[in-house]
Amino acid sequence: MTATRVAPLGDGLSAAEVADRVAKHQTNTFDQDTSRSLWAIVRSNVFTLFNGIIAACFLVLLVLDRWQDALFGLAALFNAVIGAVQEYRAKRALDRLALLHAPSARVLRVGVEQDITVGEVVLDDLLILRAGDQVPADGRVLQGRGLQLDESMLTGESDPIDKVADDYVLSGSVVVAGEGAAQVVRVGADSFANRIATQAKRFSLVRSELRTSIDRVLKWVAWLIGPLGLIVLNAQMMAVGGWGVATRTDAWRDAVVATIASVVAAVPLGLVLMTSITFAVGAVKLSRQQVLVQELPAVEGLARVDIICLDKTGTLTFGDIIFDAAHPLPAAQPLPAAHPKDPDATPGWESVLAWYGVQNDANATARSLATEYAAQPTGQPADRVAFSSARKWSAVTFGQTMWILGGPEMVFPANAGHEDLHAKAAELALTGRRTLVLAQGSPTADETVPADAAPVALLTFRENVRPDAQQTLTYFAEQGVDVRVISGDNPQTVAAIARDVGLVAPQGFDARDLPADQQELIKVLNENVVFGRVSPDQKKEIVLALKAAGRTVAMTGDGVNDALAIKEADIGIAMESGAAATKAVARLVLLDGKFSHLPVVVAEGRQVIANIERVSMLFLTKTAYAIVLALIFGVLFLPFPFLPRQLSLTDGLTIGIPAFFLALLPNTRRYVPGFLKRSLSFAIPAGVVIAVALAVFARVTASWGLPEPEIRSGSVLLLGVAGLWVLAVLARPITPFKAGVVAVMVAGLALAYLLPLARDFLQFADLSQAALLLLAALAAACVGLIEVVGRRRRR
Repeated sequence: MTATRVAPLGDGLSAAEVADRVAKHQTNTFDQDTSRSLWAIVRSNVFTLFNGIIAACFLVLLVLDRWQDALFGLAALFNAVIGAVQEYRAKRALDRLALLHAPSARVLRVGVEQDITVGEVVLDDLLILRAGDQVPADGRVLQGRGLQLDESMLTGESDPIDKVADDYVLSGSVVVAGEGAAQVVRVGADSFANRIATQAKRFSLVRSELRTSIDRVLKWVAWLIGPLGLIVLNAQMMAVGGWGVATRTDAWRDAVVATIASVVAAVPLGLVLMTSITFAVGAVKLSRQQVLVQELPAVEGLARVDIICLDKTGTLTFGDIIFDAAHPLPAAQPLPAAHPKDPDATPGWESVLAWYGVQNDANATARSLATEYAAQPTGQPADRVAFSSARKWSAVTFGQTMWILGGPEMVFPANAGHEDLHAKAAELALTGRRTLVLAQGSPTADETVPADAAPVALLTFRENVRPDAQQTLTYFAEQGVDVRVISGDNPQTVAAIARDVGLVAPQGFDARDLPADQQELIKVLNENVVFGRVSPDQKKEIVLALKAAGRTVAMTGDGVNDALAIKEADIGIAMESGAAATKAVARLVLLDGKFSHLPVVVAEGRQVIANIERVSMLFLTKTAYAIVLALIFGVLFLPFPFLPRQLSLTDGLTIGIPAFFLALLPNTRRYVPGFLKRSLSFAIPAGVVIAVALAVFARVTASWGLPEPEIRSGSVLLLGVAGLWVLAVLARPITPFKAGVVAVMVAGLALAYLLPLARDFLQFADLSQAALLLLAALAAACVGLIEVVGRRRRR
């Protein structure tokens, strides 16, 4: 906290009064979720249906004293812990970023001006407001000097509003000129901006095709697991001589173990884990690029966007005004510049502009003059007239000359002559520039324009366009993403800026003429790129219309007036400089306000989608062959050819371990709808091929009278070879790193079979020559058919 002495305005609240309001919870604290809570993370990673199934199977095996086959329970626990820890680390990183970018407020307490966090503001605090400040809480103005607020974040209207004593200022508005003090009347959830944030928060979370598709598969599997378990259990009991014989011996224990193996194999346990980890890692990577991800699936969401709606201010432009040019008028004879050694001399027009630019109460337009005109001695003005948004001009008197700076139509009304001036101003306005006139005349005593006022120069100003805007828009055009610019400003001004950043926008559409019918609105949106004078409600209706037309919509903005439209969009993107309400409902926040980060977000989203699709095929292939295998062995009453510990080995080498690498590798493939259909179109045929090969091997070797350990050993090797080939197919194009991952997995399978300690634990047995030949033939057939399925997928 920093503090400096200020001129008296009362002393503000005392320390005791502040403490009393804090105790009564009358503070400006307003909780805005930046990520999921710790309990939500634990619940989603630990307390799931499939973890419940795994836990039940794990406990049954412990009761049966078959702990060697219960290792999958430890693996499932390990996966859950990894998922929770990864997501919690992502949460902490994102929360720290949010904290680092928390805004501050300036208050007067005990006669001392203090900078405190917005959350520390309490009811009845005295806010000190100066140009550039954002109002942290609703308040009543006590005093002001030329105080003007930009309420565009609340209303969409860009014109500044004058504020005098007893007027109210609302949280989220910005001081653009003057200075003043206000007493806080509403804090926290009661303030205007936070009420809008609360209203917007009632909407649903971001839609994720990945999570929706995966949840659908998990529901299907959940319905199948119960019947499959009963079918397999019945088959195992019958395989050992029927229920009567089995219940009189320990054979039922082996039957239960085999049933558990089939159930565990069908559960795609790691798929949810890998999805959560991939989202979390993507969010952390984006945080290093100053992109705050407030909902993890938003990383995926932007990759699916096919149209992006941009609010001009804060997105295409910085939101500030810069000086463009001065256009001296030949009809006027400007006075010469003041002599440096004669401060009482009448200054020239350039010196007057420099004076305007350095005043403490200067608005954004006047302040931009200081960058072009260096301050020169002007002496003390004899009089001045403060700028008023109603009057739209200000004035200053030096010596016997009054200088007036304001809108041409306000300083020189259209019916008062000066046609050339108005024609020139209109011509400049068509380029999207804001136009002011500097005039001179004899001083007046009643704050009116002198009757002998003569124009000296037309001044043009433009919004400060972001240098990265054109490059980013070019990227979206190359990627097939359409752009619509929707703003509350003048349509022609918005169109001019759109042209500056490379958009084809011959003219802006005035939103006051937008049709109410949604189908007609969609037609207008398809035919136009730039829209001006758009109200907050219309912004939301535009987003809804585009979504109704089947588009995936992203919306950027920084004002409270953008909040509901941002929340309705598939992906809402806010600027860090924006209102708290807007950031609260956005999926992504650009912490440094750089529009150029969006291509990075799109690339990260594409990597997430493409890699999870690849990983999902690994897990779903396993689920497919497990289900088909259970059905075949259940119908044929064959002993299930695996122990749970053996399946833990193949799962780890062919799916679990390589999935961690594949899920995080770079991948620039463009998003194509139909993730689940493509995944299943590979997983089901590949799973059927593997299941049939395993059934053939088990059936044939059983008919040869081979012992059960040998049949299981051969089945594990066959499944390992087939699973590794599925991994090799899905890892393409093969890079040295991917080849290394596959090679390590192959070596792991070989060592597990050859090392005595591993062989004993996994109950492997040597294979006869006939079994080896059959294994080689079936493995070759599997490899060939999986290759065919893989090529079909790539086509």
